Amino acid sequence: MSKVKIIYYGHSCFKVEALSGSIIFDPYADGSVPGLRLPRGLKADVVSCSHQHDDHNAAELVRTTGDRPMFTVQKLTVPHDHHDGEHRGLSDITLVNFNGLTVCHLGDLGRLPTAEEYAFFSHADVVLLPCAGYYTISSAEAREIIGHLKHPSLKILMHFREGGRGYDVQETIDEVAADVPFIHRLAETSIEVDAQNVPDEIITLEPAQ
Repeated sequence: MSKVKIIYYGHSCFKVEALSGSIIFDPYADGSVPGLRLPRGLKADVVSCSHQHDDHNAAELVRTTGDRPMFTVQKLTVPHDHHDGEHRGLSDITLVNFNGLTVCHLGDLGRLPTAEEYAFFSHADVVLLPCAGYYTISSAEAREIIGHLKHPSLKILMHFREGGRGYDVQETIDEVAADVPFIHRLAETSIEVDAQNVPDEIITLEPAQ
């Protein structure tokens, strides 16, 4: 039976832990995201950065264990904007298979996926997706993507603004909720997901700071 623990550190940064190993997605540099600072002392078997912007590529702040994980990682490069990458470059969608439970991190996806791109990740059990526009897909586009995902699947929103956390140009999580209904906002910083009982929900987590 495959089970993972997902810990949120704010913005687009998560750690996913399983018996087969651990991975941290998109650690951000100090001062790169208003209101957030990555905790010190983070470690994982693998660090995955979707692209080389400071709010996603601070791999030097994570200590790698040197252990060889027993999971597979696949990446698909997509545009960071609505202009085939001309404005902000490219970003990776990352798919990790933890022995039967698949987690997808959409990175800074900047436009709706093509049919081929949906085929790459729409079967994932857990999808970590941006939702607040300007730098990434908007809340309306996030809702469109959610409609293409398998059921059941857990959707965890990221890269949004809340209070003093995030960029002024982003939609707030309350504005996102006007487009994406039934968001369950958890007070916890982490969640455990069992492959045999994946919740069919859209959630947010509190950043661990």
